[in-house]
Amino acid sequence: MKKIILFLFFTLVFLMTTKAQQLKIDGDYRARGEYSHGFGTLISNNNNAGLFVHQRARLKFGYFDKKISSFISFQDVSVWGDEPQITAKDNTNSFSLAEAWVKLNLSNAWAVKAGRQIVAYDDQRIFGGLDWAMQGRFHDALLVKYAKDNFKMDIGMAFNQNGPSRINTLFDPNNQGNARGVFDYKAMAYLWLHKHWSIVSGSLLFVNNTYQNLQGETPVKGNINRQTLGAHFKITPSKGLQFLVNLYAQSGKFSKNVSLTAYNSLFEINYKPGNTLFGAGYEILSGDADGASDGQINSFFPVFGTNHKFNGFMDYFYVGNHANSIGLKDLYAKVVAKVGKEAKLLVKGHYFSGDKQINNESYLGTEIDVVFSKKIVKYATLKVGYSHMFASEAMESLKNITNVSDTQNWGWAMLVVQPNFLHWKKKVNE
Repeated sequence: MKKIILFLFFTLVFLMTTKAQQLKIDGDYRARGEYSHGFGTLISNNNNAGLFVHQRARLKFGYFDKKISSFISFQDVSVWGDEPQITAKDNTNSFSLAEAWVKLNLSNAWAVKAGRQIVAYDDQRIFGGLDWAMQGRFHDALLVKYAKDNFKMDIGMAFNQNGPSRINTLFDPNNQGNARGVFDYKAMAYLWLHKHWSIVSGSLLFVNNTYQNLQGETPVKGNINRQTLGAHFKITPSKGLQFLVNLYAQSGKFSKNVSLTAYNSLFEINYKPGNTLFGAGYEILSGDADGASDGQINSFFPVFGTNHKFNGFMDYFYVGNHANSIGLKDLYAKVVAKVGKEAKLLVKGHYFSGDKQINNESYLGTEIDVVFSKKIVKYATLKVGYSHMFASEAMESLKNITNVSDTQNWGWAMLVVQPNFLHWKKKVNE
């Protein structure tokens, strides 16, 4: 900790004495109290509700010049009470480097960006920053970027190892659970193309992820490759009316002896005649009825997306779960209304079904989400949410929970404070 504090101090002194075009120091503090009685999965009558307060404290330093930009961010992610009141060290290892990257502007159109960074595109279905999670999601990657005349192109590359390797390049994934082999890739290469026209904007994305072969939990020689290919479109034919379309496919190998073929599609319409937005949509994520028993997996997994944003805020699907399962059909509708000065209310409903049946049933449940948010001072916003899941017997079988409680709900309240401590701009005559 002392080394980190000294590093921050000398970094600040250096930046303050340079002739930077811009220097920014920002904070990001958020504390979220949660009442959990069926969040993520169904709760049984044998268990009581959970109650805790989760928090993030993040300090961000940004240096922006015509030729070079750099950014570094440190964060502490913890639960209130997880450390003894009198302690001399960080026993929970909650302090970490969130981002550290540098961007070199090679010309007016071309740039190179390298380091630990957020990778987020379009509606964040495939690549997202996952800001709902206190820790967020970051990639150690190299990006080649091009932007000119309403056209953007990003080429991304990454290669991961557990540490310096002098003998081989076997990579041991760090995550546990059924999504382990999805999140921790050994290598990645992707291409993102984006073009904006008068009423239409569209993006094309191609991603290849390379994974280490595993024998049980042990990495062994050889790699497999999985591809995600697709497009995102946003159409605004008139003021207040918008259409969103996603079309994605996945292919390649799920494991050495199992192939992968899956798809994802979404159609959403939003209409905002005044201060109230009305929206409805339908999303399909393909599923598999028999796992890998036939040598093929047909379950789509939205790899690095901000999945909390989709398919219900109670996170029953694709938030570290529901991988290689029966897929999902999500019919939803929402209303976002302005309810006062700098305040809004979101009400959203989901009707969930499996793409494949379980016990000869498709219907999984209905979820209602309500979120109120209000800006209380310049840098602070208060958000309060409540969600309720009305689960079917098929959901009980899917989640493998017996003696299920009649009430499945989740409530939370979060304070988000994002102050700007310093924003210095170089004057023309300096």
